[in-house]
Amino acid sequence: MSKPIKTEPGVMTAYRARVAAGLLTYDAAQALAAEQLQALWAKLRGYDPHPVHAPEGWFARMLRSKPVEEAQEHPHGLYIVGDVGRGKSMLMDLFFEAADVPRKRRIHFHDFMQQAHKRFHKIKREHPEVTDPIPPLADIIADEAALLCFDEFQVHDIVDAMILGRLFEALFTRQVVVVATSNTLPDDLYAGKPGHDALQPFINLLKQNLDVLVLESDQDYRRGREHGLKTWVVPADSRAEAAIDRVFEHLAEGEPPRAEALPIQGRRLVVPLAVHGVARFSFNALCKAALGPGDYLAIATHYHTVLIDGIPRLSPDNFDEARRFITLIDALYEHRCKLYASADAYADDLYRSGEGAQMFERTASRLEEMQSETYLAMPHLT
Repeated sequence: MSKPIKTEPGVMTAYRARVAAGLLTYDAAQALAAEQLQALWAKLRGYDPHPVHAPEGWFARMLRSKPVEEAQEHPHGLYIVGDVGRGKSMLMDLFFEAADVPRKRRIHFHDFMQQAHKRFHKIKREHPEVTDPIPPLADIIADEAALLCFDEFQVHDIVDAMILGRLFEALFTRQVVVVATSNTLPDDLYAGKPGHDALQPFINLLKQNLDVLVLESDQDYRRGREHGLKTWVVPADSRAEAAIDRVFEHLAEGEPPRAEALPIQGRRLVVPLAVHGVARFSFNALCKAALGPGDYLAIATHYHTVLIDGIPRLSPDNFDEARRFITLIDALYEHRCKLYASADAYADDLYRSGEGAQMFERTASRLEEMQSETYLAMPHLT
C-alpha cells in the first residue's frame, strides 16, 4: 500500500488546490504573488513578538513601561497593488487563512480607520491625563493582532492622512506585520488632494516596512465571471432566486458566505451574506427596514457588488420603500457598484404610475445603465 503524498501547507498549496479543482484559472501573475505570500507565510510561522499574558489593559502597562524608542527588526509585510478584478483580495484571503500566527486580523481598511478614530477619542475622553493617545491606541491594536491584513487600502480623508503616519510608525515599532491590497500605488495615495505633502512621511514609512507587489495580470477575473450572467432577472420567482444563487457562487470563488456587520455612527448594520466584497440582501432587508443614506453609503463603499432578491413593483402604496430604494441605487451608482437583482418587473416598468413615478424615472435610467458593459467595466469607487 503506497504512502499518502505529503503536501506542504501554505498559500501555494491552497492556490494550486483551487486551480486543480477548477475554482481558479491558473494565472502567472497570481502564481508569482502567491509565491511571495508563501515566503512571508514561512517567515511568520508562529510569529508572536509580544504575546498578551495579562488582562491588565493598556493603561496599566503604559504606566509601568518605558516608551519604545526604536523599532526592532521584524519581517517586512506586503502591499499588493493592481487593477480591479485581478485577484488581490482572493490571494490575501488564502494567505490569511493559512497564516500560522496566534493573533491575526483581517479587516477592510475603511472599517479599521473608523474604529481607530473611535478608540482615539475614547482614550482622550476617558483618560484626560494621557497627552498623546497614539501610543496607547497602538498598544490596543498590537495586543489584538501581530498580523494585520487590510483589504482596499486607500486614503480619502485628510483626518485619516494626519493620523496614519504616527499610528503606523507606532504599530511597526511594536513589530506588527501588515499585508494590504490596494488599487493605488503607495506614491499615489491621496494624490492631487490638499495635504498630500503631509502624507509623504507615511508613504515613505509604508515603503520601508512593506514590499510593494504589483499584480500585473492582464485578465480581469471579476469581469470574466460576470460575462454571460444576467444582471436583472424577471420575474422574482424561484428560477430568479436560483439565477442569483449562481451569480453569488461565481463571485464567491468557492468561499462560503457569512454574515458581517458594518459599523455606522455608533451602531452596526447587519449584512446577511457577504464574501470577497460581494453582499447579498433581500429587498425587504434593505428598503422596508428604517435605513438611510449613511447605511447605503457604507454598503456602496464597502462592497464592490450587491445582490438584491425580490424587488417588488413600486407605487404610492409602498412609497417609503420606493424612496429608500431610490436612495440606495443613487449610492450604488455613484460608487460604481455592480448590481444583480431579481425583480417583479424590468426597470422601466418597475414604478408604473402615481405620485413618485416621475421621480423614479432617473432611477430607472440608472438601473438600465448599470446593466451595460460600459458600466460593468468601471472600477469600484470607495
